[in-house]
Amino acid sequence: MRTVRDDDGRILLVVKRSGESTLVRDPETGVEEFRPNDSLVAVDDESALSVAAGAVPPAVRRVLSATHDDRSLGLLVELVDREAVAVRDLLADYDLCESDLLGLLTEFHAAGLVQEARIAGERGYAATELAVDGVTALRERE
Repeated sequence: MRTVRDDDGRILLVVKRSGESTLVRDPETGVEEFRPNDSLVAVDDESALSVAAGAVPPAVRRVLSATHDDRSLGLLVELVDREAVAVRDLLADYDLCESDLLGLLTEFHAAGLVQEARIAGERGYAATELAVDGVTALRERE
């Protein structure tokens, strides 16, 4: 699949091209329509898959990229719901060994989804606003 730019500067996905017109899809809305070929310019530096992913809000994309399975998603949801949790409590409350927990928290931190926090003088983690926004958006899509 290719990408094109229309006269307004919007990047669209090419669905089908014919002699005089091209069927394009707006990645944000999913709406398809035919446009005259002379009103479209090929865009070589934009991956069609990256453009398609742009339809998903950035916070949701970040959550999806950082969580690889139900367990990691569940941990992030718990951090969002509990606001800030001491590491000791995370180890006691969930079936994660210390290295697995540290690995997940490190990935979340690198993705900007958690930040270190002090809870009753102990080391812990709190969800960032980006994580809250992403989890909230996923919940609203039920």
